[in-house]
Amino acid sequence: MKRKNTKRVPSFRKLLRTSKIKLDNKLKNKQYKQQSAAKKYRKEQKKLRQAVRDAVCRKPVLLEEYKKKQVGKSEKREEEEEEDALPLDMMDEDDLKLMEDLAQKASFLTRDLSSNEPVHIKKRKHESVIDKYEKMPRRMQTEPEKELIHLLPIKDKGGIIPQTVEKPVLNVAQDEEEEDTEEMEVAEDSNEEPLPVLTPEEMAAQRRRKLQERKIHIAALASAILSDPENNIKKLKELRAMLMEQDPNVAVIVRKLVMVSLMEIFKDIAPSYKIRPLTEAEKATKVKKETQKLREFEEGLVSQYKFYLENLEQTVKDWKQRKLKKSNVISLKAYKGLAEIAVKCLCELLVALPHFNFHNNIIVLIVPLMNDTSKMISELCFEAVKKLFKQDKLGFASLGVVKVISGLVKGRNYNVRPEVLKVFLHLRIKEVELKKDSEDIAPKKKFMTYKEKRKNLSRMQRKWKKAEEKLERELLEAEASESKEKKLKLHTETLNIVFLTYFRILKKAQKSPLLPAVLEGLAKFAHLINVEFFDDLLIVLHSLIASGVNSSLHSQCDVLNIDPMKFYTHLYKTLFSLHAGGTNDDIGIVLQCLDVMLAKRRKQVSQQRALAFIKRLSTLGLHVLPNSSIGILATNRVLMHTFPKMDLLLDNESQGSGVYLPELDEPEHCNAQNTALWELHLLQRHYHPIVQKFAAHLIVGAPAEGSGALSPDLSRRPATELFETYSMKGMTFNPPVASVTPRRKDTFSQTESFLNEELNERLQQHISETAVHKPLDFAKHLKESSLS
Repeated sequence: MKRKNTKRVPSFRKLLRTSKIKLDNKLKNKQYKQQSAAKKYRKEQKKLRQAVRDAVCRKPVLLEEYKKKQVGKSEKREEEEEEDALPLDMMDEDDLKLMEDLAQKASFLTRDLSSNEPVHIKKRKHESVIDKYEKMPRRMQTEPEKELIHLLPIKDKGGIIPQTVEKPVLNVAQDEEEEDTEEMEVAEDSNEEPLPVLTPEEMAAQRRRKLQERKIHIAALASAILSDPENNIKKLKELRAMLMEQDPNVAVIVRKLVMVSLMEIFKDIAPSYKIRPLTEAEKATKVKKETQKLREFEEGLVSQYKFYLENLEQTVKDWKQRKLKKSNVISLKAYKGLAEIAVKCLCELLVALPHFNFHNNIIVLIVPLMNDTSKMISELCFEAVKKLFKQDKLGFASLGVVKVISGLVKGRNYNVRPEVLKVFLHLRIKEVELKKDSEDIAPKKKFMTYKEKRKNLSRMQRKWKKAEEKLERELLEAEASESKEKKLKLHTETLNIVFLTYFRILKKAQKSPLLPAVLEGLAKFAHLINVEFFDDLLIVLHSLIASGVNSSLHSQCDVLNIDPMKFYTHLYKTLFSLHAGGTNDDIGIVLQCLDVMLAKRRKQVSQQRALAFIKRLSTLGLHVLPNSSIGILATNRVLMHTFPKMDLLLDNESQGSGVYLPELDEPEHCNAQNTALWELHLLQRHYHPIVQKFAAHLIVGAPAEGSGALSPDLSRRPATELFETYSMKGMTFNPPVASVTPRRKDTFSQTESFLNEELNERLQQHISETAVHKPLDFAKHLKESSLS
């Protein structure tokens, strides 16, 4: 049988080697062209330098001598030619005629007109280099050089043949002329047909019609996407393109509607997991149609969500930088409304999609806006972060926000609003890892080792145990709820960053307006402070001695057996610095401190200390605003119920030895048991009705039942709430006084009755005196009195 002449398929290595050879040939070809061009350029430069050198070295000759030499040379040459030449009579007539014809047909271009030499004489070797250079043909560049595209070369028997193609050049001038003619035509058309002038009513109707069309289009796209997200994911791009609405009449409203619509769409169609990008290996593998469709949907969703967030970010940046777009479709004032809607959408996505992609990017956008000068935008961001903290059970999102806030405070050199740090108070942190060996607190579930199984179980039991452990591992991996260990770890890291921010401010910015927020935060998280840092913190707080700090240390002081007497003394001392002026608002902090220091630590507070605080608070109630007096009296009521022997201050008789020293700043040694609460009698005559009720209630011993008891509306509310309820920030009487305007007749009758009573009283008094001392003149005096 004959073998079939089948063409052998080249292997991959051979193909690779061939392509490498082609690339090498291409590179060599390029290098050869460059070398030849450089060589040609060098030759031309060499000729030019030689010509210049010859022109410089040649000596000038006089014109007369030059003519004489030329005449002499021509005579000698003629003599030589006559000697060498053949006589004409020895030539044939045909040859002579042919030579004459050739002489007449000599080319004009080949003849040197400056010389007397024959036409077809050979070039001499001593011809000047400059003459040679000047006689070289020159090519004028009347056309632009054509750019060549180098292709792969062709190799044949003769060698390598380079292949090139001319790059097509667009005729720009012709296109510009065409555009100009089109513009001219459009201008002529517009001149011929001017637009009709619309009345305001027609313009409003046209705007309403356009706006209704846009609304219907937005609604149609949104409903189509929500009905079938996987098949209509491309419509997200069409809807997002409406963010660039160019009609100035409806641009602002349409962009706002599209922003809010896209926000609601993403909240609905976003999955409950984070979408990660596919690896190259995953992209190369073949999958089912359903899986491929799901991948395309996820990829399109993430890309459109990213573009949407970038549009929102750009809107906020344009407003912050007071930038206007080139189109000037939207005014600068309208940009503020757009920026507010964009921030609102970002806040909604921050709270609604904490698990989805780009959540950290949203945090980086929102946190700096908490320090914005616009009150509306800053409050929106505050509320969003608060909601995020309250609903974040695990702690991932809270950790990200706390990191950004800490960096913001440090980056701006602690020049931020106090509300930025007050957000930390809403963190859901109740326990942290105080010890390194946290595994002892929450040990992991351990499976039996192979040796334990071999020792304690039979073969069949080992088989069942293996299947059971495999199932348990799969269940643990698929479990949605996170373990307690992970939660504790995240909470510990979050609280470490919070305390790091607080300690930085205490160390570097003690006069900063952020200090009250720091002390309030320490008050909330004091029970979570590590004991190792507590001594240093006490030293710093002793140096500050701020009223709001007192409540933050008592739980740890009990553990370390530390008596916070310095804080009690400082609070007792600073009570008289408060008054009805600017410091009246600080009463709220004082009421909180008193509740924690006296009521909640009643077992650690002595009777002398409690008596001293009640007496000083009663004195303070005389020179503060009514709402502060109500809060102070409510606190005294709580202290009277908490410490049963406080009724000593309601008795005039002194108990024990010594005299009360009101000017002494030590509550333990001021002998408060030897005084009485005489201030309550003055407060009972106060113009505010609620102050009167509380003073009357305390005078009778603050009973819980009976005639002297308070109403449930007043007795069940804490002192801080009463302080805020009866505030007079609006410069109005709280509660308002009922104004009654009496009639004129009633006023006259009341005055008349009052005068009659007064007259009768004086008359009776006078009669009694006259009857006792002068009984004979009684009748006469009575008559005169009645006449007067």
